[in-house]
Order: sequence, then C-alpha cells, then structure tokens
Amino acid sequence: MSSCRPRFYFTAKQKRISVSALVSIFLISCFLGGCANSIPWINSQQVALEKEKYGLNADQRIKELSQQVKKAKDGNSEARAGFSKKLVNEMMAEHDPRVRAEILKCSAGFDNPSARAICVGGLDDPDSLVRIAACDAWVEIGGDEAIRHLANRFRSDEDIDVRLHAVRDLGSLGNEAAIPVLAEALEAPDPAIQFRAVASLKEVSGRDLGNDVNAWREWAVDPSAYREEWSVAEVWRQIF
Repeated sequence: MSSCRPRFYFTAKQKRISVSALVSIFLISCFLGGCANSIPWINSQQVALEKEKYGLNADQRIKELSQQVKKAKDGNSEARAGFSKKLVNEMMAEHDPRVRAEILKCSAGFDNPSARAICVGGLDDPDSLVRIAACDAWVEIGGDEAIRHLANRFRSDEDIDVRLHAVRDLGSLGNEAAIPVLAEALEAPDPAIQFRAVASLKEVSGRDLGNDVNAWREWAVDPSAYREEWSVAEVWRQIF
C-alpha cells in the first residue's frame, strides 16, 4: 500500500533560493547569538561604525592615551607642557572614572604645573577609584607635599578604601616626616587602619616591633629615643 504523504520536488531555482535563505538565517542568528565576532569582516565593519557613532570606548581611550604619553615624553619640555595642558582638558571632560584614573597615572610622570594640578584635583574626584589613583600619583611625585596631600586624604575621606590606601602610600614614601600622621592612624577606631599604619611605620622607620599597636604607639611618642637606644645596642653587637 503506497503512502498517502505528499511528495515535494524542488526546481533548481527553488534550491538556489532555499540555500540563500539558509545563509541569511545563519548570518542573522550569528548576530542575535553574539557570534558576529567570529566573522572578521563583519566584526571590523561593526567596530568602525561604533567608533564613528559613539567614539572610542574606555579601553581604547586608555590604550591611545598610553601611546600619546610615550610620544610626549620623547619630546622637549615645551611639548610635555603642552601635552599636560591637553590632559587637564581631558580630565575635566572625561566621564569614565577608569580613564580619569589613567590620566592621573600618566600625569604623575610629568613635572610641570598642569600635571601637578591634575594630581591635586584628582584627590577630590567624586569617584573613589580616581582618588586612590591620585594617592598613588603622589607617591611617585614624593616630597613633603605628597605627605601633606596624603595626610589630608586620610583625615577627610569618607571611603575606607581610600583612607587605607592613603596610609599605605604614606609608608611607601619612606619619609620619616610621615610618622606623626601614621601615629594618628594608630588611634583610628577601625582595626584595618591600625594594622595598615603599623605596616607603614615599619617601612618608614626600618624597625620591626611586631604587630602590637600599643608598642608602636609608645614608639611614635618619641622615635628619636628609640633610635638612640637602637644605635647603642648595635654598637655593642658590633664590638662583641
């Protein structure tokens, strides 16, 4: 008994149309499924269109900025000053905190008023990520001004991560002038800040009194007395 199911026959033209339809469906599903990246010529066109319409994304701007910094550092002082002024404008116009943080990182390497202004302004940025980057920038700049700015950030910032970073960076400076500020940090109610202050005092003083906060508090009252005591002990060790 023959089957009652109808049989379908396609002409050559219909077969060509069917193949074209399948290819179209495949391409559409690739875009909807997120696999357009696997098609190089489509991906490159898409990236070009996005750049033209939306501009560079954050990662692209950071990469471009890194290249510009290298070029600027190879130039003379006038070129570096001009580039730093450009960074000031970019810093004020930039909406992405990651890019602003990168601008700060780059500015620390330029010793001129415009770059210094970026590093000062970044300490009051509304985003904590940028304020942390500003703290790190001042470690690279160094000096008494760095201690003053980092001390102010520790004392005034409401974000615990920024305060911890400021205390850590005070230790990274390796400047004994930071000891009074770190002594203040020992009195903070947050144990995390106390622990960070102890670690920074070890860096600044070159001593290791362990992790006993009270021992460091006692030492911070008069570091010179302990320094003299240590010197005498060291002399006796050398003799015997």
